[in-house]
Amino acid sequence: MAEVKSDIEIARAANKKPILEIGAKLGIPPEDLLPYGHDKAKIGAEFISRQKDGKDGRLILVTAINPTPAGEGKTTTTVGLGDGLNRIGKKAIVCIREASLGPCFGVKGGAAGGGYAQVVPMEDINLHFTGDFHAITSAHNLLSALIDNHIYWGNEQNIDIRRIAWRRVMDMNDRALRHIVGPLGGVANGYPRETGFDITVASEVMAILCLATDLKDLETRLGNIIIAYRRDRTPVFARDIKADGAMTVLLKDAMQPNLVQTLENNPAFVHGGPFANIAHGCNSVVATTTALKLADYVVTEAGFGADLGAEKFFDIKCRKAGLKPDVAVVVATARAMKMNGGVKKEDLGQENVDAVRKGCANLGRHVQNVKKFGVPVVVAINHFTLDTQAEIEAIKSFVATLGAEAILCRHWAEGSAGIEDLARKVVQLAENGRSQFSPLYPDDMSLFHKIETIAKDIYHAGEVIADKSVRDQLHAWEAQGYRHLPICMAKTQYSFSTDPNLRGAPTGHTVPIREVRLSAGAGFIVVITGEIMTMPGLPRAPSSEKIFLNDEGYIEGLF
Repeated sequence: MAEVKSDIEIARAANKKPILEIGAKLGIPPEDLLPYGHDKAKIGAEFISRQKDGKDGRLILVTAINPTPAGEGKTTTTVGLGDGLNRIGKKAIVCIREASLGPCFGVKGGAAGGGYAQVVPMEDINLHFTGDFHAITSAHNLLSALIDNHIYWGNEQNIDIRRIAWRRVMDMNDRALRHIVGPLGGVANGYPRETGFDITVASEVMAILCLATDLKDLETRLGNIIIAYRRDRTPVFARDIKADGAMTVLLKDAMQPNLVQTLENNPAFVHGGPFANIAHGCNSVVATTTALKLADYVVTEAGFGADLGAEKFFDIKCRKAGLKPDVAVVVATARAMKMNGGVKKEDLGQENVDAVRKGCANLGRHVQNVKKFGVPVVVAINHFTLDTQAEIEAIKSFVATLGAEAILCRHWAEGSAGIEDLARKVVQLAENGRSQFSPLYPDDMSLFHKIETIAKDIYHAGEVIADKSVRDQLHAWEAQGYRHLPICMAKTQYSFSTDPNLRGAPTGHTVPIREVRLSAGAGFIVVITGEIMTMPGLPRAPSSEKIFLNDEGYIEGLF
């Protein structure tokens, strides 16, 4: 049996083309690219502006079942499908998110695909890349510093220091910073108060960058951030302390999409990175809308399972950006079906068709949920070496009962050659023009009713419970003119419920609302459920323990 190379070994052996050549494929002149070395570049704002009247291509969303320790391969399938569409003669661009250092050094690993369906340079994309996350972290924390400084120098805006809503962020999993007290040390350092850190990908600045259409829109949204409240409960905005201009300056380059390539030298936009379990989980609007002007097909993904990523892609990103997806691909694996059917991870190598059939309930729920948005669905079965034909046929037969088709994909091992069937099916569905996309709920529905609609229609919950203080806060925001905003649910990615251990397709469960946060700049309400954390922690044995430089100076251990 041939040795199976690791993702990083495959990426290191890639025959990359100069990034200016990749840009030329898309009609981007060299002067409109800002190269970061030879293999990555930012696309200039002026070029993007010149494309605004062009015709849009087709938009394909890749989503998935709830993640399991068995692995699903959503980003791998996104990249593979982009390569597959190019292989069958379509001009396609992949649009994915940037990787956060938190999960890279924690549990999840990288976010650049895998096997022979990767975007490169893999090491750069998974680490500092072009510095976008650092710029977002800096802009966010500049606002934090300006708030404390404003209070120190007389508090002209009469900020109630008990009601400061803006925390600090860093791009790392660090549970010790979730809740802290500062500033300490006496009069010279300011006024002591409770505060804390979130991870950068949960920052409203990240969400704003990913939803803004240009620098002017970015500055307006940054100015609309609510940083605190006065004693009379009126909001204080970032523009009130003159923070929006400097924050925009810090984000000027980060606002430009990043161009890289797949292993097969096809273009990929990697830009933005809000988490899907605590934020809206999609790459930037400016990257997606620009790609649609330059390609026949744009393949993008939304984080985690369709209950989180796809719902937010449809209800937040598409609603706000006026996008109309043509096809949705739901990624599943036989291994994950077995885990949903009750098989332990160590037993996944043994054939168990009954467990596959039982676990398909989770897949079926996601397929039916996506159909509620009026978008045609196809299932991609991401192939693993030990999958048996009987297990694959069980998934195909189940999906057929839903009025959809499941297609076996071997892109991890074979690249674009292993995903041609899915690419042709996507083209067929897209060109049939059957998408009747519409969001799950209307803008004018009350905020709590929107929460209930998501919980009952997507999670199949029996009820939503929230303290009177949460309901009163929602009513107050409605009175202030925020009723029209969509909802961004912060929920565990591992289950339709708020219990991460409850796999399959549970019904009738309760969704407890712990906290609500108004992201007035981004334009949505964050609803925090169950035990979800906006600052994750590291596991007992973090991935960082296996990452090192070898004797040749190459990075090992990234995946």
